[in-house]
Amino acid sequence: MTLLRSALFNLWFTALTTVMLLASIVIPGSATRFILAYVRLWARLVLGGLRLICGITVELRGREHLPAEGGAIIASQHQSAFDTMVWLTLLPDVAYVLKKELRAIPLFGRLSRHAGMIAVDRGAGAAALRGLLKDGAAAAAAGRTIVIFPEGTRTAPGAVVPLQPGVAALASRTGLPVIPVATDSGRHWGRRAFAKRAGVIHIAIQPPLPAGLPRAELLARLETALAEGFTMIPQPVDNSVGVA
Repeated sequence: MTLLRSALFNLWFTALTTVMLLASIVIPGSATRFILAYVRLWARLVLGGLRLICGITVELRGREHLPAEGGAIIASQHQSAFDTMVWLTLLPDVAYVLKKELRAIPLFGRLSRHAGMIAVDRGAGAAALRGLLKDGAAAAAAGRTIVIFPEGTRTAPGAVVPLQPGVAALASRTGLPVIPVATDSGRHWGRRAFAKRAGVIHIAIQPPLPAGLPRAELLARLETALAEGFTMIPQPVDNSVGVA
């Protein structure tokens, strides 16, 4: 049943994305607000399909830590493609930090550019950081919430990896608080995994770290907050029976 549901969802995702990308050709690049709404609609439809077809729901803890208004930096664990969509449905105006290679995807690149997503060339060294800070400052000035994955890549649930310093530089440049977010999305939508497993994806939002922290302190406190957030998430029950 899991494989059948996964195949149906992948069909839904591919067909929906193809149709909406093709339809986006008629949207002028200057219609930024409409493009953002269009991208949010796509994310809602994808995740709606995930719920209806695969039986995957979302439980959000700590919503009170999200800003009622104004900008912030969401520093989230990253385990699956789910993480790259869900914040579009949870907040009214987000700017994701994404890898520049995604801009090369036909039509998607155009939409992400006009939606004000922040593309980073990870192979460009200092130039990549300057671009991140410039575009991040513009997003912050517009009152947008910036979503960044400080681990730098998708990781397994519970894995601990060194955090990339870009989040600290971005916090210093923008003066925005950093909100740590833990998740277990990879248990249900694994990295490059075909199967989508029914159950609840948990998102644990931790209290914001104040603006103005020194780089080393921010990264240390962020790492601790992500680990603590993950401990708040219910862990899978091992129903296996040992053999004497």
